[in-house]
Amino acid sequence: MSGIAGVILAGGKATRMGGGDKGLRELGGTRLIDHVITRLAPQCDRLAINANGAPERFAEFALPVLPDSMPDHPGPLAGVLAGLDWAAAEGIDTIVTAAADTPFFPADLVARLRAAAGLEGLALAGSRDAEGKLWRHPTFGLWPVALRGDLRAALEGGLRKIVLWTDAHQAGLAEFPAQPFDPFFNVNRPEDLTEAAHLLEAL
Repeated sequence: MSGIAGVILAGGKATRMGGGDKGLRELGGTRLIDHVITRLAPQCDRLAINANGAPERFAEFALPVLPDSMPDHPGPLAGVLAGLDWAAAEGIDTIVTAAADTPFFPADLVARLRAAAGLEGLALAGSRDAEGKLWRHPTFGLWPVALRGDLRAALEGGLRKIVLWTDAHQAGLAEFPAQPFDPFFNVNRPEDLTEAAHLLEAL
């Protein structure tokens, strides 16, 4: 088997939301992670969730739950590595990641990332703010399984910042329009959930 798998990154501690699983908080009567699954599933051959702690809390989704393989919650790169290890075992050659707290990401995310992939098959998503500055969104990326050994070594060596690793591997950048709002808007704080509700109503 080959193809592409989607991995939803839900392994964070959600400290600015008071803890717990951000992805299980409701937005418009539907949980954030449901919004993410609805957007990502049509773009991939299969899905998995990267999350730490008791996997039973995600049982109803009937998706593989992948804990970090690195100790002490070293950040999103550990979730990427968990996804790559799972994909390798499943015979899948590429994964795409999406954050569990970002309910409006583009419906053409995967296609655009694949078109923008760099020489080693990596790509990140990006968008511009109101001042025109381009921001990368490193939890939204295309990751080849072939690089998982290199990523593991980098994490074991103390690397935590995603873009330092992706820059070293010449990752491409897929820029997405940020109008009428940034599709990578994410819910970090309670007030972000309120803003997301207003955005959902406007769609």
